[in-house]
This record gives sequence, structure tokens and C-alpha cells, in this order.
Amino acid sequence: MKQILSIALKKRPGFLVQPICAIVYILCVAFFLAGTCRAQYPSKPVRIMVPNPPGGATDTLGRIFSTKLSDFLGQAVVIDNKPGSNGNLSSELTAKSNPDGYTLLIAPDSQIVINPHLYSKMGVDPVKDLQPVSTLVSTQLVLAANTSLPIKNFNDLLEIARLANPPLAYASIGNGSSHHLAMEMLKTRASVNLMHVPYKGGGPATMAILSGEVPIMFGGNSVSGHIKSGKLKAIALAGKRRSPSYPDVPTLGEFYPGLEITTWIGVFAPKGIAPDVLLKLRLAIQKSLNDADILDRIKAVGGLDPFATSADEFSEMIKTDFLKYGPVVKATGVKVD
Repeated sequence: MKQILSIALKKRPGFLVQPICAIVYILCVAFFLAGTCRAQYPSKPVRIMVPNPPGGATDTLGRIFSTKLSDFLGQAVVIDNKPGSNGNLSSELTAKSNPDGYTLLIAPDSQIVINPHLYSKMGVDPVKDLQPVSTLVSTQLVLAANTSLPIKNFNDLLEIARLANPPLAYASIGNGSSHHLAMEMLKTRASVNLMHVPYKGGGPATMAILSGEVPIMFGGNSVSGHIKSGKLKAIALAGKRRSPSYPDVPTLGEFYPGLEITTWIGVFAPKGIAPDVLLKLRLAIQKSLNDADILDRIKAVGGLDPFATSADEFSEMIKTDFLKYGPVVKATGVKVD
């Protein structure tokens, strides 16, 4: 390249050639510098935005991965908590940041594929304006019941629900959450009437079912410990297959084929990120998912399973989930704004 530039700059046949040579020089230098920058990625700390305050499942997961990701990338990985607007704030800040690989987002599926159906106005479209990088974990939603409810299995629950007057109540972590929509999908398939009682987060909803204020709910890691301790009963699983944590608990699909709700948490980048930077990030995350220490720490959280997919599988899953939840949100009539 130096020889080409040298020849181009030495030849000055006229006023027209000089500007062309200058343009060629600038383009070559820019191309060379861009390639060098990408080859050296990362050359400074990487920031990962988390849509929740410290202590939640997404925040905990981000901190688990950040240390190992830092080892594989050779730079510090910093967690930046950006709670607000049900995750929309962090989506917007990420989507509008420089797509250089130094700003990433850890987000649950609801933030990406459900929020666009709930909000009439959003600063960005998370499906179109964010680049999927990699899945991290899936969360097995468990249909849990208070131990005082006189049921032994899923069919018992449906029988009680069909006879209940007023309708049997169920808790969720909030309007439009995957926990809420999972129960609405079950209501439709099972032809039962249930009354929705939304709470502000998994903690308050779990306290409500533990106290008997509400008898049932779909929960994730917030209920898993209480099921293991015997304070709650696991009735059914919403995922595609049975869980090693609950080997005797059936899935909803065993009763209603095709009824499956897999919730997940993944990593996203701004649209326009360079392919080689994106690939480096994906490989580093995949290595983290295979690390024994990371796997042990994820297992210790409870209710989370490592979830590795290919780039194409992740993108397809987002499209499928977006189309799946849209009609459910419309049928419930729920809107957040």
C-alpha cells in the first residue's frame, strides 16, 4: 500500500490528478486505520447495559459473565445499570450508541419481543434497531401453587379452576410480562377463566403466593427455591421439555401440543456493528458458556439454564416470539402507555 501511495503522490500531471490522488490517499488511510482498529478490538473497556437495578436476575447474570468475558476479550467489562420504562431506556441507549462493540446490552426476551406490542410509542424498535449477539440463558417458567390449594397435579388445578366462582386468581410480575401472557395462553387453550392480579416484580408476586393472597402463578428463579424447600408446589412447566430440576413435573405441551413459552436472556449490540467484532464477541460469549465456573455460578442462581444458540437460531427465535406474543397482547387488551 505504501508503494501505491508513493507512486500516486509523486505523479502530478495536472490540477485534476492531484485531488484524485488526495482522495485515494485519504480512502486508503481510512481503510487501513479501520481495519487496524477492528483487528485490535477491544482496545478499551466494554460496557454492558443492564435494564434493571442491581440484584435482579439480569444484573446477577451480567456480573457472572462480565468477569469471564473480560478474561477472553483482554479488557475490562463494566456493568452499567440503566433501569427505566420496563427496559426501554436501556434498549434506546444501546441502539443509539456507536456500533463499535464497546456498548452492549443484556436483556430478557420480554424487553425485545413483548414491549413493542405493549407501548404505542418507543424511542427505538428493539427488533429492528438492535443486533442479536448471543443467547445466554433460558428461564424455565414454572406454574407454581400455594401448598394450601387442594390439588396434586395439573388436571386437579384445571378442575378447580373450572368450578371456581369467583374465578381463581393468579399473580404475575406485571402487566404484559411473559409470566402474565403465559397464563393467558393457558387460559385460552384450556378454556378456563382466571383472574389476573399483577404485582410490581417477581419478589412481591412470590410473596403473594407464599402468603396465600393469590394461589397460583407462573414464576422463574423467584419461585424455584421455594419449590425445592416445599413451600410451593410445581404443577407444570412452560418450556419445550422437562427440566432436570423438576424431572417429575410435566410440560404444558404434554397436555396442549404446541403450547410452549421459553423465556430467555441474551446479549445485543447496536445495529451496524462490524461483522468481525460481532464474531469475536459471539466466540467470547460461547467460551464463557462452556466455562465450568460460569456454569456452576449460573446453577447456583436457580431457575436459569445455560442457553447456547447459533446466530441464525437466535435471530429466528426473536422473529418467532415477536409474532407469537403479538396476538396474545392484542387479545388481552393490555397497554402500558
